[in-house]
Amino acid sequence: MPNPPSLSPEQREAALEKAATARRVRAETKDRLKMGLVSFDELLRLADSDELVGKMKTLAALESMPKIGKVKARRLMTEVGIAESRRLKGLGENQRDQLVAFFAS
Repeated sequence: MPNPPSLSPEQREAALEKAATARRVRAETKDRLKMGLVSFDELLRLADSDELVGKMKTLAALESMPKIGKVKARRLMTEVGIAESRRLKGLGENQRDQLVAFFAS
């Protein structure tokens, strides 16, 4: 494996802060999903405008939805044809439409 790039202490600190911010934003978004404050349609629109939310894995977002667990989320992704590694921003139009329709019903 190649060595990671050598960073100055300031660059390392900035990178750590950026990563912490990204984790915090994604955790807050998942909490809002769990509480039902954000619909899945709103989440997809937010993912288009916010890079940090757009990089959230689709599986994690689905598992955060009320009444959707790990098994149901994986089953839904299989039915729609979404790979487990797919991120929200990388979803295709048909995949988005099918997920929005699932949560609308």
